[in-house]
Parts: sequence; C-alpha cells; structure tokens
Amino acid sequence: MSARSRRPSRRPWRRPGAALAAAALAAGLATACGSGEASDVVNLYNAPQENMAQIVKRCNDRAKGRYRIALNTLPRGADDQREQLVRRLAAGDSGLDVLGLDVTWTAELAEAGWIREWTGGHAAEARRGTLPAPLDTAVWDGKLYAAPYNTNVQLLWYRSDLLPEPPTTWKQMMDASARLAAAGKPAYGEVTGAQYEGVVVWFNSMVASEGGSILSKDGKRVDLGPPAQKALQVMRDYARSKAADPSLSNTKEDDARLAVESGRAAYEINWPFVYASMASNKPDMLPNFKWAPYPGVNGAGRAPLGGANFAVSAYSKKPEISYDAALCLRDPESQRIAAVKDGLPPTIESVYNAEGMAKAYPMRDAIREALKTAVARPKTPTYQNVSTVTAVTLSPPASINPPSTLSTLREQITDALDSKGVLP
Repeated sequence: MSARSRRPSRRPWRRPGAALAAAALAAGLATACGSGEASDVVNLYNAPQENMAQIVKRCNDRAKGRYRIALNTLPRGADDQREQLVRRLAAGDSGLDVLGLDVTWTAELAEAGWIREWTGGHAAEARRGTLPAPLDTAVWDGKLYAAPYNTNVQLLWYRSDLLPEPPTTWKQMMDASARLAAAGKPAYGEVTGAQYEGVVVWFNSMVASEGGSILSKDGKRVDLGPPAQKALQVMRDYARSKAADPSLSNTKEDDARLAVESGRAAYEINWPFVYASMASNKPDMLPNFKWAPYPGVNGAGRAPLGGANFAVSAYSKKPEISYDAALCLRDPESQRIAAVKDGLPPTIESVYNAEGMAKAYPMRDAIREALKTAVARPKTPTYQNVSTVTAVTLSPPASINPPSTLSTLREQITDALDSKGVLP
C-alpha cells in the first residue's frame, strides 16, 4: 500500500515506481470489456508486479481448464489504480472479477457494495494460517471482504559503520544525527515527509506509538487527543533537526532509499524493499546495512502496516471460480514467489520459513515481530479524503505548529468523514 503514487505500501523495489461524462465512460468500458467473453475467463486487475504472470500461469495450470485467469495490469500509481477500479465499479462493469486492492480501500469498496463478502469455505481458506494484522485489513464491519495477498511493515534501516547501535526513539535518532554531523559524517535520517500518503503513514504511526489514534475505533469520529499533539511536536522537531535532509518535504520512499545508497544519509525509515535494492545496487554497502524496529516517541514504536488483498467484484458473473482463482493467487506457493522474486512480504505465516526466504528475507523475524504491533491506517469508507486533507495539513513538516495544526486536522478530518462521495 496507498500519497499513493501516494500509496507506499505495495511497491516492490523493482518497480520504477468528478465523474466522467457518461458517453466517455461508456466508450471506455466497451473497449475494456469487449463482447463474447469466455465463461471460464477470470479477469484479474492488479498493480504492476514483475512476476505476477508466473503466478497466474501456475494457477492456470493448476486449474486444469476449470478457469483461466487473464492478467490485466493497472496503472503504476496507486491513486490511478483506485480511480480506474472505482469508476468501472461505479458503472457496474461485469468485466472485473478479481481485484488487487490496497489495504486501505477495503472499507470504501465494501461500504459501496462493490465487492463481495467472503463466506463459508472460501472465507475459511482465506483465514487459514494468515497473520492477524494482515487479515484485519480485509475486514469491514465485522465481515471478511478480501483474501490477504501480501503485507508490509516499515523498519529502521541503518549503516552500522556509522551507527554501531541503532536508535530506538526519534529523539535518539536526532541525537545520533547531531553527533554524526559534528564529526563531518553523513548524518541525515530519511523519512517520507512529502505531501502524500507517506507523511500520513508517519503521523499515524507516531500517534499510535503514543497510545492514540486518528479516528475512533468505529471510524466514525475524530479522536486526535494528546498523543496526536505529542506526535506533531516530535515531527516538527525532527524536521528542524540535523537529522532532516534539506529535501525532507519532498522525500518519498525511493528518494529515501537513494539517499542511503548514495552515501548521503546514515539511516532511513522504509519498507523492506530497500534491502533487495541495496543488495543489487550497492553490494559493497550491504554488510553494513542493518535493520531495527520502528522507533517510538518515548519507548517502543508501532510500525506502519501496508499490503494488498484480493477481492471479488460484486458485478462479476463468475463469482465461484473468481473466489477459487483468488485463493490460488494468494496461496502459500504464490506468496512465496511474490516474496522471493518481487519483495512482497507474505501474509501466511508458514511462508516465512519456506524455501528461499532466508536469503531473500534475512530480516523476516523482524517483520513478523513488527506485525504483532503494527498499526493500520484508519478504517473508514472515506479514507481517501481523510488521507488527502491530512497530508496537506502536515506539509511541510518543519512548519507544523502543534496546537494549531491539531485544531486544523480535527476540523478538516471531520469534514472529510462527512463526505458522501467516493469518486476521486
């Protein structure tokens, strides 16, 4: 997951990264859907993934003619992915069967009635062996609406030649950077401070680390109590410290990764895709490229939770084979391929011990440990609106004024929750 070119949570390192007029929409759908579609074809719409075709072929071979998955690749940016799916679902397009969803889209699409609930044997199989945190991202209003495909957590990635012991809090990070800067060494600590989903992820985890939340548990009211003001204070302090890269207000995941790989930065807060990237791009730096738990404000932190799930469209004319296809696309072997070849952490716990995982994921135990306390972004059908106004209000982080920024956030997010529209 995703801001979502903006959504950071779904991107493996190999990736380079207002309704429409009725006539234009109809024309687009006619082109997309075609006519005379075979009854055994299951149309999968998924984000770009380098080895998804291999997973699809494996499932088609296993189906032995019962169904044939047709892979349709969505745009690279997560905002564009969501827009395409939402517009076609709003039009009742039956050409969509299995949908690859960012974990933050479940509530929106389920509340709109655009994806089917998973029940019976299909639901039991989707739940079997799945880690609790990823599974919860597929649930809305107590019902299962998707099968978790991959998950993600952020960690602290650091150069052990510069930081022999990793910081455990944001203050320790700022202090470490000050020492490095005084010694004339690379001192920046890269965080996603640009005006997009990354800064929302940062804020959400800071608030949760202090025991608070952005929204109430039911997603209907703004929370943002004292923990949020503390989070805002630390974010502003960090943005004004020696740890802050001058480009912090424009930094996204790949910017952070490149800053460390280039030698400009000492550490970064990022998703595990950075390890495979370092191994490929800077193998000489890899022995000193280590990982540690997500930092907290005063103690242990709570890592951001990302990932993607497979849902079945409410307008699919082939729901039974679509459920079966989705289950194959996210079964243990499919998840192992996605993890080892595409850098997407599994949602099924047993896969962490599968062949090839030790080499591809030397940090796999740290990921599993982080998943125990990882914090998802708020569950609400209007998350797109909540995320957008939050990112705008927090940008740039160095200009945050904790009391007034908190007041603005409460007002803007309350308005966002009242929005009835789901189209971008």
